[in-house]
Amino acid sequence: MEYRPDIYNRISIQVSLSGYSFKVQQSGSVKSSGWMGADRIFTTPELQRRYDVVEISLLTPKVALIPNHFFSAQEVRSALGEVVALRDSDAVDYVDVPAYASVLAYSNSIDESLSRAVSQTVFTTSGDHARILPEMYYILSDLGKCADYNKILASYMDGYLHIAIAQGKSLLLANVFEAVDFTTAEYFIFLSMNRLQLNPEISTICFRTPLTPDQEMSLYRYFKGVEQF
Repeated sequence: MEYRPDIYNRISIQVSLSGYSFKVQQSGSVKSSGWMGADRIFTTPELQRRYDVVEISLLTPKVALIPNHFFSAQEVRSALGEVVALRDSDAVDYVDVPAYASVLAYSNSIDESLSRAVSQTVFTTSGDHARILPEMYYILSDLGKCADYNKILASYMDGYLHIAIAQGKSLLLANVFEAVDFTTAEYFIFLSMNRLQLNPEISTICFRTPLTPDQEMSLYRYFKGVEQF
């Protein structure tokens, strides 16, 4: 590939147990892959190139958002362990979320190796590896892109719904729910909105993971709009 320093290009890759998806933004155009199996990682041309920005998100359910004034780096493991079940072998890390004056504690130990393979395959133009961060980090980072005052951004894959909800700049919820199917995921979406007293009929829900046509049509039955980032 011929590299043009004057062209800003980015790849965002989402990884879960069942596979991955990616979105490439280059020269004003956007290409989305849809969900793909892990067997195609070494034959997909978009993963054999270098990009100005490489983002790799892992859909790990092992996350906890901690306000800055409650956060201690020395106690991050115990803080995360109060929210999710951790094994002794699970590695724990954290990343700042300055937009919400918080720190996201997380563990990428979910018995998969695909995210590491992707990290070793896709490089930045300077030859660096991208840090593998939890999907919740990118949900929180992208939440402000939701145009409505009621901001709802979610991802669903492999039995887990990752969701954040805000009103304006005020974060109301950031959580991961175990949901065996998309119908159950919708239940948790509506449960969360009901507890926050938000009306789906005047709200647009946004998704980072690809939606099937049936999933999108199901959401349109309840929400004013459905957008896919």
